[in-house]
Amino acid sequence: MVSVSTKTVVVLGAAYGGNRAAQMLAAGLPEGWRIVLVDRNTHFNHVYVMPRLAVLPGHEHKAFIPYTRVFWKNTPLREAPHVLLHAHVVSVHPHHVMLSKAFPEQGIPTTRVDFDYLVYALGSQLPDPLNLWGPLPSASIIKAANPSYNGTKKDSVAWLKQNQKVIEESSSVLVVGGGALGVQFATDIAHIYPSKSVTLLHSRHRLMPLYEEEFHLDILKGLESLNVNVILGERLDMGSVRDEPVKLNELGQRVVRTVKGRELAADYIMLCTGQKPNTEILKVMDDSTINPSNNLAYVLRTMQLGALSASKVSSPKVASSSPTPPPATAAGAAADTPDAPASPAQSQSPEEQLKAALEKISLAEKEALENGEEESDEEVRSGSEDGGSVSSEQGEEKENGTWTPYPHMFCVGDSADAFDAIKAGHTAYWQGEVAGRNIVRLVKGEEPLEEYYPGLPAIKVSLGLRKAAFSVRGVVGVKDDGVDDLHAPMIWTSWGYEISSDKDFEA
Repeated sequence: MVSVSTKTVVVLGAAYGGNRAAQMLAAGLPEGWRIVLVDRNTHFNHVYVMPRLAVLPGHEHKAFIPYTRVFWKNTPLREAPHVLLHAHVVSVHPHHVMLSKAFPEQGIPTTRVDFDYLVYALGSQLPDPLNLWGPLPSASIIKAANPSYNGTKKDSVAWLKQNQKVIEESSSVLVVGGGALGVQFATDIAHIYPSKSVTLLHSRHRLMPLYEEEFHLDILKGLESLNVNVILGERLDMGSVRDEPVKLNELGQRVVRTVKGRELAADYIMLCTGQKPNTEILKVMDDSTINPSNNLAYVLRTMQLGALSASKVSSPKVASSSPTPPPATAAGAAADTPDAPASPAQSQSPEEQLKAALEKISLAEKEALENGEEESDEEVRSGSEDGGSVSSEQGEEKENGTWTPYPHMFCVGDSADAFDAIKAGHTAYWQGEVAGRNIVRLVKGEEPLEEYYPGLPAIKVSLGLRKAAFSVRGVVGVKDDGVDDLHAPMIWTSWGYEISSDKDFEA
């Protein structure tokens, strides 16, 4: 039973950012504090390997990692006041959250959980071809909801196997969106099923336009080597997706069209047209915390939740600190940049191992910005917020008008408008580390707070099972050392699990 005097940090979301924040908090909070970690999934979903495993059978169980070591990653398991709750977040308020159910056995007798500090790490909604919480995989574009899905490993493995079956049974596949997710799906399908007709449709004339021309050419060459039909510079007419009655050709294939009027037919159409940030409940709490141009949450360099204008809610009375900019010698260096000065946590072997694992795997490092972002009116677009220092206690306004009426609330990962940081697992990881350390500093009354500065974009995109194109600090190239499971075991071992046989992945 939790003491009435126990103070609480609530962490919403236990993926890359929330997981790391919880680890930092567990290691640094003094006695008398507990962490309440909430996630709708029973296992950590390792999304980087999921596109591959949604096509290639035999490795599905490797994508879902138990949360049993989330608080004590590299130490023996021991009793602690910290709890992990499998629930949905219904609403967020300045000093409490509402959950979908109570947990009296965990010391949570009602659906309301009060907090002293909060880390918001609910990420983003993946497009339907990878959204396990979305519709069931099927050849129809207009798919049915999946009411039986409950976020368990069993449910998730079954979802991936169903998607594998749909792809296997489709003689032709149209992938819409030429971001990293679309490229990975198209090349994996073409590699595993060379007899299938695979088409990739992209609205721009260049793939990955934020990267070098050479990177685009390497990806294009990889697509063509696998006989993927690539159509650039044409956008899908989303109206044709919603046509009633459904248009079919003489082979029974679904027919859609581009804005230019070109008709395309396929048995299976995959709309890889970007992610949507899960920020609606923050917007309901206080719409001034959300950037209307991209629906991302404003944050300060300290990863504290920001607001563009004076909030409708008075500033909470909590401890705060004034962050300071980095030294001139490290200007622009980021916690997730290898060239940045290493903090004590970053210099530890497990952190280095996890960072290497996150950078080696190959889903969309910039999917929210590049993944077919012009394909529909609902896509996520990039935003830019300048950095700077802020006095959390007084809510001092920054140069760009962003301040924090919520110095006790932090936001990390795909939901955060974090100074043009790419939407990636390792980005969320380092943001979560900054947020976790800053909460510990606030609790202990230490100054100054740490600031976050994103590193240079880096990306690796698989081109079938063996090859991958990469761009890192202007260095572009192609590797041919790929493996079937995209090195999924690296994440398991870096988080403290011993893997000696395939059975160890069944936990």
